[in-house]
Amino acid sequence: MDITSLIFEIAAKDEFENGLIHLFVKGSTAGLTIIENDPNLFEDFRQMFETIAPYKRSYRHHETWGDDNGASHLRAALLGPDLMIPIWNGRLHLGVYQRIVLVDFDTRERKREVVITYVKSR
Repeated sequence: MDITSLIFEIAAKDEFENGLIHLFVKGSTAGLTIIENDPNLFEDFRQMFETIAPYKRSYRHHETWGDDNGASHLRAALLGPDLMIPIWNGRLHLGVYQRIVLVDFDTRERKREVVITYVKSR
């Protein structure tokens, strides 16, 4: 899910001039990344994770809770739960094609929450 516009809106609304914005997704089966908004690249991204941690494999984690999301946990751990982005003159300092993307790897629907923290420059 591309959340770039939402984060831009929040940063602009808060009138934060210079510093860093830290984004953290709560939950152990989701992650955040910055990637170009290209459907072909998104498919490459999906294929990369399917190669590294395929869903249709048996994971020991499945024995713990009797569920099927072992691959989801591994994928989220590889991607990571947070991002740090500079803010300059009240705007996120991203490249032209960079998009902030929330990736939910879980095998069932989840409600996701992204915690936003600012670090102000002097």
